Amino acid sequence: MGFWLEFIPSLFMGLLTTFELVAISAPLGVTLGVALGTARVYGGKVLGSIARAFSALFRGFPLIVTLFLVFFGLPELGIYLSPIISAILSFSLCSGAYISEYVRGAILSVDEGQSLAAESIGMSKLQEVLYIVLPQAIRRAILGISNEIVYMIQYSSLAFAIGVQEMYSVARTYNSLYFKSFEIFSLLAVIYLAITALVTLIFRKLRKRIEPYSDSKAEFIE
Repeated sequence: MGFWLEFIPSLFMGLLTTFELVAISAPLGVTLGVALGTARVYGGKVLGSIARAFSALFRGFPLIVTLFLVFFGLPELGIYLSPIISAILSFSLCSGAYISEYVRGAILSVDEGQSLAAESIGMSKLQEVLYIVLPQAIRRAILGISNEIVYMIQYSSLAFAIGVQEMYSVARTYNSLYFKSFEIFSLLAVIYLAITALVTLIFRKLRKRIEPYSDSKAEFIE
């Protein structure tokens, strides 16, 4: 009983840290992904090439390598970041790179005739992208974006490697002290499952609201 009285409050604090990581990283990653995806289509030769290179770079690195580069590598350049800021930056960069792929594909799927119609009524290219193309593209990319956020929740456990005291880190610490692996990691698995199921449900409802015309049989990739 004493173990649980000690473990549960610590795990709850780790849960709050996990929420903090995802709550900050997810919007940053989505914003970055939309910007990169848009730049890859409309950014011209220079900006488009930079966006493509950025996306390829961070999709090519394992997340753990990105975490180490940010936390341990940047100090060699005189840039010092706390563990949680390093984790947020790493998650945002990696998720943004993947989300840019979904956004780019969604932009290219928008009927070219709508762009011609926008030009015919005197809209600038910026107005066309902001008011015509991107709203449709984001609706079409919502499936990939939601999956990326679910993956981020799961991958947040890697933050323990740079000293962030999130849920997995707390579980590892208590397992090394009490050797109750089954109890500790079973509870941890249930919590991760509950969070990802809740997020998936929220995005499914959001998708139905913003895509009333979509195929009702479409399902999230688990």
